[in-house]
Order: sequence, then C-alpha cells, then structure tokens
Amino acid sequence: MPAWVGDDPVEKGWVYIGWPDLGDIFKIPANREAFKEALVKAYPDKKPGSVPVDAGTLYRFTHEVQAGDYIVYPSKHNRMVNIGRVTAKMGHEPDPELGDDDLPNWRGVEWLGHPFPRDEFSQAALNEIGSFITLFSVRTNGAEFLAKVGVAAGKTEPAAVIEETPLPDDEVSQKATQVAEESTADFIIRRLHTELSGYDFEDFVAHLMECMGYYARKTQKSGDGGVDVIAHTDKLGFQPPIVKIQCKRQTGQIGEQLVSQLLGTLGEGEFALFVTLGSYSAPARARERNTPRLRLVDGEQLVEMIQAAYPKMSPRYRRILPLKQIYVPDLTGE
Repeated sequence: MPAWVGDDPVEKGWVYIGWPDLGDIFKIPANREAFKEALVKAYPDKKPGSVPVDAGTLYRFTHEVQAGDYIVYPSKHNRMVNIGRVTAKMGHEPDPELGDDDLPNWRGVEWLGHPFPRDEFSQAALNEIGSFITLFSVRTNGAEFLAKVGVAAGKTEPAAVIEETPLPDDEVSQKATQVAEESTADFIIRRLHTELSGYDFEDFVAHLMECMGYYARKTQKSGDGGVDVIAHTDKLGFQPPIVKIQCKRQTGQIGEQLVSQLLGTLGEGEFALFVTLGSYSAPARARERNTPRLRLVDGEQLVEMIQAAYPKMSPRYRRILPLKQIYVPDLTGE
C-alpha cells in the first residue's frame, strides 16, 4: 500500500490494488492466461519476465482470496502491522478522496483489534511478510499473526498484502533493498526498546543531537512539563534556536494531546521536537503541518537520523546498535 494513502485502508475498511489501465480486473476471466493477455495489452512495454508474476498477483487478489480469509497488511507510513478478515465486498471504482484513479480495484476488509507495532512480532515473522511478492500466503508464521487477534491457526492461513501498486520491472532488486532497509530498521528499534529504559532513551536522544552538531542537556526527571531534553547551538544555551524535546520510547502511537503538552512549554524563539520509536496519530500529524515550530520524528525517521550520525556515535551506543555498512541496489535515481 503506498505510504501516501495514510490510514485510509484501515479507516475505510478496504485494501486496494493498482493497475488502473486494466480497468475492472474482476471482469477478467478467471484464469491466469487471461490475466497475462490483459497485462500485455494494457502495458505493452512491460518486460516479458515480469508478466507471469504480476498476472499471478492480480489473479490471487481477484479469485483466490475469499471472504473470511485473513489479511496481514504492514503499513509503511507508521510501521504498524494491521490484521483483518476479508469481507464479500469488492469492486472497481476510484476513490474520489484520493484525488486520482491510481487505485481503482478494491476488496473489503474488516480490520480486527488495533494496529500492532512491528516489535511485537518475531523477526522471522517480519521477514516472512517482507517477501518479494505482493500478495502471498503466510505459511510459516501465520499462527503468530492470527494469535494477535485471538484466532487459533487452522486451515486458512492469512494472506499478506505488501504492495498494492505495481513495482518497476526490476522489482526483485528494488524489493531486496527494501527488505534489507526494513530489517535494519526493525533491529534498531527493537534494540533501543529492549536495551534502554525510558530515561536511558532520553540520554540517547541527547547524544544523537550532539552528534548532529547541537549542545544538549537533559532536564530533571520530574517537573519538566513534558520536556526531556533541551538542545541549542551555543554552549551556554542562550542563543536561538532553542529546541525543547520530548522523548517516548514506546513503539505504539502518540496522540495529539501529548504533542500539545510539549507545545505548551514553548517560549518566544523556541521550537518543539517530539521523538518516538513508534508513530503519530492523524490529528498529531495535522497539528505538525499547522505548526511551523513543531517537528515530529517517528521510528522510521529516527532510524534515518541514527544511520546518518552513526560514525560519530559513542562506543557505548555502537555496542547497543552494532551496525556495519553494506551496499544495496539504489534504483531511485534511474
């Protein structure tokens, strides 16, 4: 699911698939050859080797997935795992709220429970739902996902929807890069969550700010008004900009109320930075968009900051986060 759709799939109760030039994919005859022929006709520049893979994905989405099957959807925009059950609803109609026709084909899903942070699952389970394939059966670790929503594993394994828009023809290389990045992010967030206390995490964020060129100091453990770290650009902390930082080690979702609490501590010329291992609610993100002095850093963005600052980090934190540089295909500039 493209990150730009945000929480729409969970809030509206659907999963979408792309391929708008195919029209209504539910009208294509129920055999794989018909899907291959339709793909070649609609996308004549597609490489022949990718046609069977994409046709198989579309066939599974329209005909193999049945009402009552379970869906595992790892949402990239907030690093959550959503688990639901397929309903009988399906159709072909562009969502007017998305503003374009990129995702016209959909199936209904009843989402169960609530989004689960990725660190609540084993690495093996996360690796399995990071498959190169868009839609597939979760066979090895299906019971772990079903248990989260109180379902005993049976004959029906959950289907995992990883991407609902077509990948480029060199999708294997691109997906391999994505899996490597996601595995690294999972490792970093899991280690920070398990190896550091909440107070230690504040120390870590202060150190990270110093690696980025700031002077940083922690506030007292109590009576800080939601401010855990204060960062500034001069040694004495008199010159703006002065950044007040709140740190939350949790991997769940931060709501707008905590964000507002941090904003209430700001004085003239001060900025607010909220750092968490998890994600932020839609109202919290809306508050950020409307508040120039506010920046929300979620787990994914924190990982990027850590990777950029890693050479400057102290041995203590490098022992907690043992990383080494590897090279993966970078196809974003092609």
